[in-house]
Amino acid sequence: MDFSPFSMVVAIVAISVGAGVFNNYLKVKQMSRGNADQDREMSDMKAEIVKLQDRVRVLERLAVDADRNLSAEISKLR
Repeated sequence: MDFSPFSMVVAIVAISVGAGVFNNYLKVKQMSRGNADQDREMSDMKAEIVKLQDRVRVLERLAVDADRNLSAEISKLR
């Protein structure tokens, strides 16, 4: 087989373009897999935030109730 210089250049360009397309395909595939993991992690974090907000509400209520009770007891002592 005798390839002309033009044929070799075309073959090299075609191989390079094909490799670039394949590389981009692999990157996109990996990113989509990463997005699913990030979505799962994000939903876990949102659920944890909701739990923490509930706990803060309870602690705030306890702190406020304790202050009122303490004030009432101090008033009774006077």
